[in-house]
Amino acid sequence: MSSPSVENVVIIGTGCAGLTAAIYTGRANLSPLVLEGSLPGGQLTTTSEVENFPGFPEGIDGFQLMDNLRKQATKFGTRFEQALITSVDFTSMPRKLIAGNKTIVAKTVIIATGASPRMTGVPGEKELYGGKGVTTCATCDGAFYRKMEVAVIGGGDSAAEEALFLTRFASKVYLVHRRDSLRASKIMADRATSHPKIQMVWNSIPVAIEGVAEGAVSGLRIKHAQTGAESVIPVKGIFVAIGHIPNTQAFSAALEVDDGGYFVPQAGSQIQTKIPGVYVAGDCVDHVYRQAITAAGMGCAAAIEAERWLAEHEAGSGET
Repeated sequence: MSSPSVENVVIIGTGCAGLTAAIYTGRANLSPLVLEGSLPGGQLTTTSEVENFPGFPEGIDGFQLMDNLRKQATKFGTRFEQALITSVDFTSMPRKLIAGNKTIVAKTVIIATGASPRMTGVPGEKELYGGKGVTTCATCDGAFYRKMEVAVIGGGDSAAEEALFLTRFASKVYLVHRRDSLRASKIMADRATSHPKIQMVWNSIPVAIEGVAEGAVSGLRIKHAQTGAESVIPVKGIFVAIGHIPNTQAFSAALEVDDGGYFVPQAGSQIQTKIPGVYVAGDCVDHVYRQAITAAGMGCAAAIEAERWLAEHEAGSGET
């Protein structure tokens, strides 16, 4: 059996970080291979409108932005392959990436795997997830709830944005938060709390999602954080927006992660790991800013560092 060909650079992930890295390494004639996971295009594909990405004064649809980036990367020779990395071997050169029964080998690796939505874990959530009333994406599923009452769980920018988007379809949106004020930025919090279709449900903790027996969401059971009193909000849809979990599990044995599961880069760097030629970028490492533009910047930086490392390595001075 022939050995797999050695790639110059393998980029794992197709969000802003991964596709920007692909554009830069493609323009450097490195013929990058990009591995797509379960959500091609990343989280931004689930955002209806991106208003703060430079260069789009009228805003741009999130899916369209990611499609533009993919086309730009393809223009410069990027190749795409569907693969879900389950483990890695970074102990020798070339680096090895294992995807099921397939091994992909590379001189340099850029990990831009992003993050996945965090779930509440309450009874009924798992059973009613996916087409039965529980979702994490208003953009994907909001249109299914025209003239219905829905609930959004969370208190940050994502929750406020989900609630505001849902007002386009739902007759009423309950925004359920465990505290008495939102954690969202002031502009997003003001928009949400002042919207006539959004009703704030303060100091309330989700207890269960009802409707399992019927096979569809019929309500959200909540408990008041101070009194302990329980009640049910009668809704047909529940949108969970309580944060994300970085997609780093497949690499945690080889690379350092913090208590939250985010990659920990080398001191003095945002992208360099302890393994020479292996870089991290985007929401899998950034838990401070978590913006499309900062992810793109990190992808750019990782690509330039990978290019430099390859140039030094090919010249015989690179560290292996």
